[in-house]
Amino acid sequence: MKILIPVDGSVYSDNAVAFVASRTTLIGHEPHIVLLNVQAPLPARASRLVSREALEDYYKDESEKAFKPARKILKKAKMAAEEIAKVGAPAEEIAKVAEDMKVDLLIMGSHGRSALKGLLFGSVTNAVLALTKVPLLMLRDKEAPTTDALSVGIAVDGSKYGTAAVKYAIKQLDLFGGQTAKIHLINTVSDYAGAVMPDMTGMALPALSEDEVVELQKSEFAEAIDPVLPLFEKAGVKPKEVCLVGNPGDEIAAYCKKRHLDILVMGSHGYGRFKAAVMGSTATRIASIADVPLLIIRK
Repeated sequence: MKILIPVDGSVYSDNAVAFVASRTTLIGHEPHIVLLNVQAPLPARASRLVSREALEDYYKDESEKAFKPARKILKKAKMAAEEIAKVGAPAEEIAKVAEDMKVDLLIMGSHGRSALKGLLFGSVTNAVLALTKVPLLMLRDKEAPTTDALSVGIAVDGSKYGTAAVKYAIKQLDLFGGQTAKIHLINTVSDYAGAVMPDMTGMALPALSEDEVVELQKSEFAEAIDPVLPLFEKAGVKPKEVCLVGNPGDEIAAYCKKRHLDILVMGSHGYGRFKAAVMGSTATRIASIADVPLLIIRK
């Protein structure tokens, strides 16, 4: 597995490195870890005041400051990493390296979760989301999980995007602790209980009985998860099937918090520069109200 981790010396990027260093099962299969530091270019006016050699030394020194703590974390886990230093716009350089190297996973530490303020993940992470379809794991403000066996939620809705999320999670199961990982297969069904219809006199009467509502929800749930169950069976994984009722974003976020899930995996159509367009409205809602790490699989 090839993993790219952009580092800048902050607690957020160190958190991302620490997460990888804790993946005991993954480490056993010798993943290819790539650390990337991108230095924003100095203003042209400032650059003209120093020699080319001095400028290169400056960028090299600044990159070393970012690599040093990450290197130390990996060394404790007896892991080595390839190091790449770039100068340019951070988001563009990160996306380009991810695509050029054909990495299996991009991990970014991020801060903030206010969609209204535009700080859902931080400006660089938001921009990277819009520039690449490489699977992206976004760690949040809280410390990343460090136990090998993780509790992982996978949200499905019967679409090809949910199926893509399942396929990725199964293929990269070592990332979550291999066969010891606890998989929660999550689908949110509609709340039909409030459906009403007028009778001949204009009075509002229940359109569905309680039993009918239950049957509809069971059917809706089965349509979403049945197509992916054979994938788990083939991999020898038995997921916990979770049926939630109501607004997907709110209900999934609440479930992640209640069950203390370590990571939530979601599929996304992956287009557009707006957060809701890139991740989808459900993922955007979850990100704005919960701090669970999100692994977005793009299509």
